[in-house]
Amino acid sequence: MMDHRTSPWHGIMVATALPLRDDLTIDYDAYAEHVSWLIAQGCDGVVPNGSLGEYQTLTDDERARLVRVAVEAAGDGSRVMPGVSAYGGAEARRWAEQAAEAGAGSVLLLPPTAYRADARAVRAHYAEAARAGLPVVAYNNPHDTRVDLTPALLAELHGDGSVVAVKEFSGDVRRAYEIAELAPGLELLIGADDVLLELAVAGAVGWIAGYPNALPAACAALYRAATARDLDTALPLYRSLHPLLRWDSRPEFVQAIKASMDLAGRHGGPCRPPRTPLDEERYAAVRAATGKALAEGLA
Repeated sequence: MMDHRTSPWHGIMVATALPLRDDLTIDYDAYAEHVSWLIAQGCDGVVPNGSLGEYQTLTDDERARLVRVAVEAAGDGSRVMPGVSAYGGAEARRWAEQAAEAGAGSVLLLPPTAYRADARAVRAHYAEAARAGLPVVAYNNPHDTRVDLTPALLAELHGDGSVVAVKEFSGDVRRAYEIAELAPGLELLIGADDVLLELAVAGAVGWIAGYPNALPAACAALYRAATARDLDTALPLYRSLHPLLRWDSRPEFVQAIKASMDLAGRHGGPCRPPRTPLDEERYAAVRAATGKALAEGLA
């Protein structure tokens, strides 16, 4: 697929699910095939080692190898944005350096994990990771990290030269406009599938996406229409897909997306602990919504 993006973090960057065998070892061949397939289906690139990729459960060797596999399978390192999240800035920088050595084009970074850092510590964290030399996309997920990258703090991070964009996962679509006011050079990426239309209309230049793992062509069509402000096309698609997209903002998002992949004929498979399979009620909801989307031709 021809790459029309002007920056590596633009477009549909799929946060890839992790293909595990029944014994919970990684199937690297399946992962390589999945990366190639996503790009062939109209996605622009991939994000290995994100939350959807269960990075917290990986060994250092597994995490590094997934980046190398993704770069090779994508055929172009600019299409790969590894997650480099870590407890502190020194470790995040080491992962960013590994991503650079593998040939990736940018990296995605949460604030310090498992530590409720103040603004000074957050700025130091991102500055340290930026020393690796790759463009850093900040990941704002205050629900899980308890650290909120507010528009004012993002403006400071951008002013420091530490970040080029933000994956906005707060769920508050109003922030798009405040970010644009306080940090006009900082680019906005859609961070949650169920606010895609709202943030696309607000000027997002990319989508770090979950559900394209299962339904890439339909999700790509939705994103292209939404960013083109073609609401006649985008709104009906959004309404049809939203029962699935909203799972991306729930704690069981990894299990739900993998279940949809299985139902769509892709390999979703199991998750590593502490994630457990969906209970009967949640699985039934995912199965019904996935089946309806597939029946409507939304693959």
